[in-house]
Parts: sequence; structure tokens; C-alpha cells
Amino acid sequence: MSTPLQQLQSELTTELDAILEYWSKFTMDTKNEGFIGQIDHNNQINSQAEKGSVLNARILWTFSSAYQLTKNEEHKSIAKRAFDYIVSHFYDTEFGGIFWSLHHDGTPKDTKNQIYAIAFVIYGMTEYYAVSKEEKALEVAIDLYKKIQEYSYDPINKGYLEAFTRDWKNIDDLRLSDKDANEKKTMNTHLHIVEGYANLYKVWKDETLRKDIIELLEVIDTHFINEETGHLRLFFDENWIEKPDVISYGHDIEATWLLLQCAEISEDASLIARYKKHAIQLTDVTKEGIDEDGGLWYELDPESSELIAEKHWWPQAELMIGFFNAYELTRDKTYLDVVLKNWDFIKKHIIDTENGEWHWGVNADYSLIQKDKAGFWKCPYHNGRACIEVINRIKKIENK
Repeated sequence: MSTPLQQLQSELTTELDAILEYWSKFTMDTKNEGFIGQIDHNNQINSQAEKGSVLNARILWTFSSAYQLTKNEEHKSIAKRAFDYIVSHFYDTEFGGIFWSLHHDGTPKDTKNQIYAIAFVIYGMTEYYAVSKEEKALEVAIDLYKKIQEYSYDPINKGYLEAFTRDWKNIDDLRLSDKDANEKKTMNTHLHIVEGYANLYKVWKDETLRKDIIELLEVIDTHFINEETGHLRLFFDENWIEKPDVISYGHDIEATWLLLQCAEISEDASLIARYKKHAIQLTDVTKEGIDEDGGLWYELDPESSELIAEKHWWPQAELMIGFFNAYELTRDKTYLDVVLKNWDFIKKHIIDTENGEWHWGVNADYSLIQKDKAGFWKCPYHNGRACIEVINRIKKIENK
């Protein structure tokens, strides 16, 4: 008789294989190299869709990370395909940086340097270097780290600015997407810079980089974590004046485990202790956003108390890791119960058992949100990573 943890590990192993199989089967662009830019909710491939840097960086990370678990050579070869395509098409050899998007044929479309995307390329390149020892991957990651430090870092107020033109000049529209506030410093970008930097430090033990990680974690602690509410603050101007916005339950729970992981990589004892405390506090306030069915709501407007009554795929994935992390830290079974109930919700409403991969999400009445199955923002990173993280964390517990 298997334990609930063994059962969960088994099911997540099967699901990880299914996610990777979907991306292996449907997203290869055999005509123009690389990967298809968009597949809609009906699994219809749009071969003319633009190709996003974030999607490609996340494919690179996912297949590299998965290979460490699966040891499946096909996964490693898909990671190499993503690496080759980023280096030959997204990486700007003239000015240094990453094109935000390409036309379907691989020619540059939007050439702005969005720091969020560059951080994800660092994350993907370093994960690929860990499995391939491909020196070019490390070289690109270090170069991009230095570019961020040179142009995006704010030496006066600390923290990092959002975006620049191709040649690193100031740019008017700093937003990642239409739904974001047009502000110079955001939680989302800082979260993923430190994620990329920490992954780089795992394979390149540079002391300056370590200090940059520690400073970043200090900045996040000071500005982005709201000690009064326990939630994250999302948007600021360059002088750290907040522009209040929604509560993002998905980011709250993603930050719980990811920032602690970065603190542990930095090996700074005081930061590790602080982020363990933050992890529990952020996890506990995320409970506000969990519905009776185990699913996590998307966002809340604290001014009007109006809920964005949708359950997207990625907050569910992050909830699994975040609450499992809280269970590891406390051994309080109520956190594990949340994970198991959320996994049941995912199996029932989010996984597309007919066509594969995960749906974008569901509305309050469980009708499907009819958005991309694969696309600019719909990647194998959140759900793939949730499987990888929880599988590895269960193994750690079972082996003790």
C-alpha cells in the first residue's frame, strides 16, 4: 500500500512525462527551426505566430531540468535545440541582450531588451550548462548577467529597471504585458532576476555575483514583501514609491519557495532565516485565495475586494510547490493536505486529458478559459517545474 506521498510522486512522474511528450510532439517548428510560437486551446497550430523569448528560455530550462530527473536523451536533445535557437536567433550579438520576440521565420520582431526575458535566458542557459557543460551556454549567461548589471541596475536607489531599447537606451513602455502597470521597478522582474542569478551562481561561483544575489534579496525583503498584510507589493517607480495594484496569489505562493531557495544558494544564514519566516507568512496569506474545491483564484483587488474569479494553470502549479515547501519546513500536515487537494483540482479541471498539456484555466463555473495551450506566456515551465520540484522534495523526505 503506497503512502499519499508515494502516490503523489508516482502521479507527478507520469504527468511530467506527459507534459514533456506534448511539447516534444506538437511544438517543433520543422520548417523554420526552433519551436512553434502558438498553439490554441483546440490544439490548432499557428505556424505564423511570433516567437517569444520567454517561451524559448522556459523550454530550454524545462527540458534541461527534466533531463536531470528523467535521463531521457530526447529531453536533452530538445534542450539543445532550444539552446541553439536562442543563441542563433534571440541573442543580440551586436548590442548584447535578447530580442523580446521574433517573426515566425526567426527574424527579429520586437528588439527591446526586457530584463525579465533576459533573466529567464540566464535561468535556461545555466540549467543547460549544468547538464551539457556547453561552455557557450555559460558564456552567454555571464554576458547577460553583466549587461543587466551595467544597464538595468540602479546604483542610487538599488534594484533593477524594467526595460530598454535594443541599444540600451531608455524606453517609454516598460510593461511585460497589457495587464501590467507601466512602472520602472516590479516584483515580477526582481523575482526572476534573483532566480536567474542564483541558478548562475550554482555553476559559476563568482563572489561579486553572490553579493549581487544577497543585495537583491535584501531589496525584495525591504520593498516587495508587505509585513503588514503578508502579501507582495507589485509595482514601484524608480524611487520606490509604490503604485498599489492587485494581490496576486500566484506570485505570493511562487515567492515563498523560490526566494528561500535563492537565499539558500547564497549561503547567507541571516537571509535564509528571514526567508524561512517569509515563506510561512506568504503561504498562510495565500490560503485566502484558495477555493473550497482546492483551486487557487487568480487575483484580488484589495480596494474593491473584487475577486478575479478565474483559476489559471500557473498559480495551481506554484501552490503545489509553495505549500509542499511549508510542509517541509514545519511538518504540519495541513500544508500537505492543501497540496493533495489542489492536485485533485488540477487533475479534474486543468489537465487536458484529451489533447495533452494543461488548459489555461477555468472560470468560476468551471467553463474553460479559451486561451493558448502553448504560446508567448503558456510554457512548460510552471507545471513542469512543479512536477520536478515536488518529485525531488518527496524523494528527499522518503530518503531520510
